[in-house]
Amino acid sequence: MCGIIGAVAKSGVNQLLYDGLLLLQHRGQDAAGIVTAEGKTFHMCKGPGMVRDVFHTRDMRSLPGEMGIAHCRYPTAGSAFSSAEAQPFYVNSPFGIVLAHNGNLTNSEALKQEMFRQDLRHINTNSDSEVLLNVLAHELELAAKGHRLDPEMIFSAVASVHRRCRGAYAVVAMIAGYGVLAFRDPFGIRPLVIGRNETAQGPEHVVCSETVALTALGFELVRDCAPGEAIFIDEDGAVHSRQCAQKALLSPCIFEYVYLARPDSVMDGVSVYEARLNMGRQLAQKIRRTMPDLKVDVVIPVPDTSRPGAMEIANGLGVPYREGFIRNRYIGRTFIMPGQTIRKKSVRQKLSVVAMEFKGKDVLIVDDSIVRGTTSREIVQMARDAGASRIYFASAAPPVRYPNVYGIDMPNRQELIATGRTEEEIAREIGADAVIYQDLDALKAAVRAANPRLTQFETSCFDGFYVTGDVTKEYLASVEQQRNPARQDADDAASANQLDLNAA
Repeated sequence: MCGIIGAVAKSGVNQLLYDGLLLLQHRGQDAAGIVTAEGKTFHMCKGPGMVRDVFHTRDMRSLPGEMGIAHCRYPTAGSAFSSAEAQPFYVNSPFGIVLAHNGNLTNSEALKQEMFRQDLRHINTNSDSEVLLNVLAHELELAAKGHRLDPEMIFSAVASVHRRCRGAYAVVAMIAGYGVLAFRDPFGIRPLVIGRNETAQGPEHVVCSETVALTALGFELVRDCAPGEAIFIDEDGAVHSRQCAQKALLSPCIFEYVYLARPDSVMDGVSVYEARLNMGRQLAQKIRRTMPDLKVDVVIPVPDTSRPGAMEIANGLGVPYREGFIRNRYIGRTFIMPGQTIRKKSVRQKLSVVAMEFKGKDVLIVDDSIVRGTTSREIVQMARDAGASRIYFASAAPPVRYPNVYGIDMPNRQELIATGRTEEEIAREIGADAVIYQDLDALKAAVRAANPRLTQFETSCFDGFYVTGDVTKEYLASVEQQRNPARQDADDAASANQLDLNAA
């Protein structure tokens, strides 16, 4: 997953893009980049690290212009991070195009070969986003046929992108001298919204990953970008849109609502906060139904994502809700820390316990999910060390048993703690007295209750069903083979990163 934002504003976009990236920081902490356009000239600044570390006052002064795009990166595929893979990516032919991408292409290797052999384009990095940029550039060249671009040509090119590309992609791009283009894959796996702000200089528009970036910037949500749709905002601020996919079916990634998105966002008509409250209610019902004799003294969330669900579990069970873990917001991120010992230490640096909430008590700890189990195991041990008598561990999500190939860098099946284990075995692995998982149907119902019009979700990490229809056993095996030891070290710490991603 990554955070993307594009803007067209007569008053200038550099501050809009910077502030927007800060609001989307939870979606990517590995690298950040901004590109603005002044006429047909692009100005770019990007690099590794958090948004606040990449951009300084001198950088912002060097980013003039009335339109631009920006990106914050979370690594999802390929090797360990290279600064060459920071986005946005740029290509100078045929028009001068920059592109930022959230998601993951599942046919990027085949497209690379097509680019080289048929389209005569060179791919310089391991990033599928650079592949996507070159596909778009090639299709724009074919659509224009040497003429000046118009919206119809642009939409024709996006339609061709949909025919060629597979996987998940929410995209913002900028075409020099023309405007900002945004589009979403035919399944709408990754989120994308558009907002508008009326000013004395005329309307301003922003497209971005989550509504939290719109509302905080003073923009009014217009709507979500539909699956398969393209939205083009020209230099004058006029908005053009077109459904460009032959077949489109909204199937948003359900993990966005469980864990990835900020609770104050609304995506595809669903309040993330409301969905998480509903997850807690569903889980409380399951506990009452399947464990009627369970007695706990207190319900404690793992901050921050699981708080709404934990509150509803406590209400549903008639048990006090308490904050037993305190998160240190000033410790650096843990995702790329090497070695098991260092990662365990980092969890304890990020979380400390309020001992009085554990000592001599039977506690129900609630987390958003259990992926590898490293963080869960350490959290349970911290509760034991604080004197808890019995520890029950509840997950707002079902067991994660399959890799995610649509933009979340989940470990391969061998690294997932739920693979080949029963709930009793998982409880023993993490040191808990029992583990309680959400049922998949209950999770879907929790999200759908916030927007009954949603009929389908992308749930592959839970059930192994990949909505794009092109993910085979052979593909999954090839993905696992491409993972080098450096990347596996990063994956090993992915669950610890849950303590970072949803900090508001």
